[in-house]
Amino acid sequence: MSYWNPRVEEMSPEEIRKLQFKLLKTQVYRLYSFSEFYHKRMKDANVHPDDINSLEDIKKLPYMYKKDLRDNYPNKLFVGGQDDLVRYHVSSGTTGKPTVVGYTQRDLDNWAESVARGMTSIGLGRHDTVQVSYGYGLFTGGLGAHYGSERIGATVVPASTGNTERQVELIRDLNVSAICCTPSYFLHIAETAEKMGISIEKDTKLRTAVLGAEPWSEKMRKRIKDSTGVNAYDIYGTSELSGPLFTECTEMNGMHIWGDLAYVEVIDPETGESLGPGEKGEMVITMLQKEALPIIRYRTGDITAYDDSPCPCGRNHLRIERLSGRVDDMLIIRGINVFPSQIEYTLMTIPELGEHFQIVIDRKGVLDTMVIRVELKPSAFSDKLSDIMKLKKNVEYALKNSLNVAAGVELLEPGSLARFEGKAKRVIDKRELK
Repeated sequence: MSYWNPRVEEMSPEEIRKLQFKLLKTQVYRLYSFSEFYHKRMKDANVHPDDINSLEDIKKLPYMYKKDLRDNYPNKLFVGGQDDLVRYHVSSGTTGKPTVVGYTQRDLDNWAESVARGMTSIGLGRHDTVQVSYGYGLFTGGLGAHYGSERIGATVVPASTGNTERQVELIRDLNVSAICCTPSYFLHIAETAEKMGISIEKDTKLRTAVLGAEPWSEKMRKRIKDSTGVNAYDIYGTSELSGPLFTECTEMNGMHIWGDLAYVEVIDPETGESLGPGEKGEMVITMLQKEALPIIRYRTGDITAYDDSPCPCGRNHLRIERLSGRVDDMLIIRGINVFPSQIEYTLMTIPELGEHFQIVIDRKGVLDTMVIRVELKPSAFSDKLSDIMKLKKNVEYALKNSLNVAAGVELLEPGSLARFEGKAKRVIDKRELK
């Protein structure tokens, strides 16, 4: 087993918790003293740094929300002076103002260090050529994967997104062995390669994909492996934290959260109650070493569960499960909670269906309706109406059993749905327009 930073990665659980408490205490004192925002928040919550005497006392500290970042646009939450900043990243502002994140050089070093540990844990190193097909620029994905890959000594192809045929050529011609992108864009790349007469498995050396920025299922991982020969690994991060930070290891049993950099809680999103190992809820993250834009108890909105048992890879750092979706992505259909990831998982169990789908929500009278539009595989496409209707009923039955709510199904020709270079637009909620 390879380690990038054995001293940290092989720490015992006791050592990790001791270090986390030390870092937390230091960060809380720093913010109480030098951050107007956090000082007021702690005062309002009637908590003082002296009240933090154990890791469990973190629950005394108030939450931080994305709204706080927008309300303090552009840089009112920053700690330190302009001279300490070396970079800004800005998230898209689909609602209201965007969020601005600043970085000191130490912040960037820790970011690259985190990605380097993850890349090493899935077997990548100096011998690899890594194609980064996340967006570059203000979006954090591309640069995070780029500098993490360079940190381990890999050769980086900064392809960014778009020009997919050219991306396929680069994979083949430059002997690319690993790629970083969204799951939906990887599927598009594989689909484009097939149309070009290029087999990812037979005609390229691509064997590893680091996929993130949108939820995807275990069934999707298996499909990717079966169709392309590529081992797909999950990576997690948000623009507010630093971008892509934490990956799975070769065990593929959850993403390691490096305890020297972050502390994770999982809570009931409605009550705020702390949940135990294996219980799904909203992830709350505290960044223990962030300098420019400190993050304490940030409500990510992401749904997951944590596992604090030892990993067979030898790393004792807490792991989080594959994301089930987001609190704000949850669809409520006739009183039933439905996540797009549940739908994907069910669709991927049906061999006749392709990987591309879309969820259309509407309202007829007082009742919500849900229609799943999904492409057929070329091999399953038939001009026999009876075959199509039989498959349609089978898909509807599978969805009803999985979701506990009825959904209509539209079976589409291969290539019918729009392809996306970044995050796929899975849900069209027409209720919002009425």
